[in-house]
Amino acid sequence: MPSLAPHIESVPPSGIRRIYEIAGQLDNVNYLVVGEPDVAVASHIAEAAKHAWDVDETNYTANAGIPQLRSAIVEKLARENGLVVETEQVVVTIGATQALHQIMGLTLAAGDEVLVPDPGYTTFTMNARMFDAHPVPYTLRVENDFLPDFDELERIVTDRTRVLIVNSPSNPLGVVFGEETLQQLLDFAKRHDLWVISDEVYEYFTWGDKHVSIASLDEDNRVFSVFSLSKTYAMTGIRVGYVVTPPGFAALMRTVQEAAISCVNTPAQFAAVAAITGDHSHVADARAHYRANLEAATSLLDEKGIRYLTPKGTFYLWIDVSHASGGDVAAWAECFLLSERVAVAPGSAFGRSGEGWIRVCLAATQENVLDGLAKLPGGAA
Repeated sequence: MPSLAPHIESVPPSGIRRIYEIAGQLDNVNYLVVGEPDVAVASHIAEAAKHAWDVDETNYTANAGIPQLRSAIVEKLARENGLVVETEQVVVTIGATQALHQIMGLTLAAGDEVLVPDPGYTTFTMNARMFDAHPVPYTLRVENDFLPDFDELERIVTDRTRVLIVNSPSNPLGVVFGEETLQQLLDFAKRHDLWVISDEVYEYFTWGDKHVSIASLDEDNRVFSVFSLSKTYAMTGIRVGYVVTPPGFAALMRTVQEAAISCVNTPAQFAAVAAITGDHSHVADARAHYRANLEAATSLLDEKGIRYLTPKGTFYLWIDVSHASGGDVAAWAECFLLSERVAVAPGSAFGRSGEGWIRVCLAATQENVLDGLAKLPGGAA
C-alpha cells in the first residue's frame, strides 16, 4: 500500500471535535462546545438563497465570486473597517477556514515557520502542518492580560519565519487588540519582513472596544485579512467568507481558487449579498442576546468563586478550572461531559498555555448556559 506524505501525520486532531463527537453519541447533552449561533438565519437571507434556486442561479461563477457580492464587500470594508480596496483584492471563499488555508498555502513553504497565538484557534496549527510548515506559538499569558509579549516574539522569530497570524477578536479568549498593539505587531512584522494573516471572524461582536482591522494601519502591503459571514449572520453551514489581499494578487488568486474550489456555490453567494446589504437588526438582536448571556454567566461564576477572563469580544467565555482539572483539562472535559452531560471545549485544544482552562460558547439559550456553568466545580477564586 502506498504511503501518505510523511508530514501529514504531524497534523494534530481537534480537541474540540473530539468532545463534540463523543457528545453526539450521548443523550440529553448541553452543547456549549462549538461556536454555533443559536439564532435563526434572517428571513431575507434565506429568501435570497431560495430565489437563486428558484430561478436556476446554479451555474459556475467567477472564481473570486459574483460581482454583486464583491462590490458589496468593498463597500462594507470602506464603511466599517477603514479599508479602501479594489474589487480585485476581494476573493469569496468557503468560509474563513478555506481562506486561512489558502493564504497559508500562498505564504508558507515546507520548513517555513509561522507564528501562531497560544491559546489560538486550532486550525492555525493544523493548516501550517498541512503544508509541512512549523507552527511556533507566541504565548498570550494571563499576567499580561493575554496580549502579545513582544520580547518573546523577538526571541522566537528566526530567519525561517515567514508569517505572523493575528486574531482579534480572539477565539478562544475574547481578547480585542487595540490600535497600539496592532501597530506594534505590524512594526514587528516589518522589521522581520513577515506576512501578516489577520483573522477577523468575530469583528461584529465586541463589548466596548471597537474592532480595528490591522490592514487599515498597513503601509507596506503585507496583510491578508480574513472575514466570515458565519458567526455574524448565523450562516455557519452556508459556508461563505472572504479574503482581502494586498494589491497585485488578482491573477494568482484566480489560479489558486480554481485549483482549490473553482468557486463558492452560487445560491450561497446571493444569500451573502442579502446578508451584507440587507437589514442588520437581527445582528443587533443577536449581539444583545449574547451580551445578556455573558452578564448572566459571569454573575453565576462570581457566585461560585470561579476565575474567568472578562471578554472584550466574541461570544465565548474563557474559564479557569485548574482547581479541578488536575493538570489534564482535556481528560477532565471528557469526564465532565460523561458525568454531567455538558460539552465544553478544553483549553489545551487551543495550545499548551490553555491547560487548566475551558472555552464555553455563550451562543446558546441562557437557560442552557446557566445550567451548564452551574455544574462546574466551584472554589477557584
